[in-house]
Amino acid sequence: MVGIIQPHTTMILLGMFVGFVAWFLVRYLMAGIYTVDQNERAVKTAFGRAERIGSQTTLDDPVSEMLTEEERPRYCYPQVRVIPPGGPYFKWPWEKVYKTSIAVQTVSMAYDPEDADANEGGTRLSAVTKDQLDTGLIGQLRFRISERNLYAWFFGVRNPIAHVMGFFISVLRERIANFEAPAVELAADDGMAAAVAGISINDLRKNLSSLNEHMDRECAGAAARYGIALDASLITSIDPPPEVESALAAINTAHNQVSSDISLAQAHADQKIVQSRRAVEIETLNAQAEVEPLLALAGQISSLQTSGDAVLPSYLRNVKLSLFGKAGQVILEDPR
Repeated sequence: MVGIIQPHTTMILLGMFVGFVAWFLVRYLMAGIYTVDQNERAVKTAFGRAERIGSQTTLDDPVSEMLTEEERPRYCYPQVRVIPPGGPYFKWPWEKVYKTSIAVQTVSMAYDPEDADANEGGTRLSAVTKDQLDTGLIGQLRFRISERNLYAWFFGVRNPIAHVMGFFISVLRERIANFEAPAVELAADDGMAAAVAGISINDLRKNLSSLNEHMDRECAGAAARYGIALDASLITSIDPPPEVESALAAINTAHNQVSSDISLAQAHADQKIVQSRRAVEIETLNAQAEVEPLLALAGQISSLQTSGDAVLPSYLRNVKLSLFGKAGQVILEDPR
């Protein structure tokens, strides 16, 4: 009986050992093989520490060029080793791989990653203008994860998207609250600047491109701060409150009408000026045409006078004879 039980126990122990080896190979070796997609980048950590490139930081990379001197010490992140697309790669059980897509993403500028119901469901962002109008902004924001600063994206802040959206919205609202149209544009407004200078909503609508450019400049350092590069911001619509929309429409209509009248008056004045210049040119040419024969005659008489003393009297006699031949009646003075 003992001889029969002992081989059975040995087989059980051998089976358990083989099962443990198989489990270990599948759990820690086969599961340690991974790949990285074409539009992904990865960072690997060992015992929670990311693989770094020596002692280099993001301050040594051009990504930090847009940071101010005050921000540079605050946003100094280590440069980590980025795993490019491809594979298969291998990791040990004590290592962990973080992957992220670097494809360009587009979201509404009213998007709130922490509250889906905020800003009217992420469709309209409210902002107050300098003349105390509560306007609604509609637009889009394009961004991508910065491959040059993956440490900030994975480990710098808990929710980078929320930080970037909050930063973008705060800068945008500050710009809206203090926006004034450039002085050059106001001066070139055909004398109507004074009528609309206080209507900042009109100024904002006319300067959407400059507003978008300002936001691009202000957010250029987001890649160094949060690991997110803002490709572009596009504000497509600025809507005032419904109660003032009709008043603004009336102001714009009156402004357009006055601008049209001024343009017509300027065109009429320009036409009159052109006609006056043409009339002056015609009269000048007529006067020159009348003076030219007299000048030619004076030149001929001067030439005759230099030819001799008897030439000029002979010329005058011939002229008188030709006049007598043309005259129908001659009245002569009686010498008595």
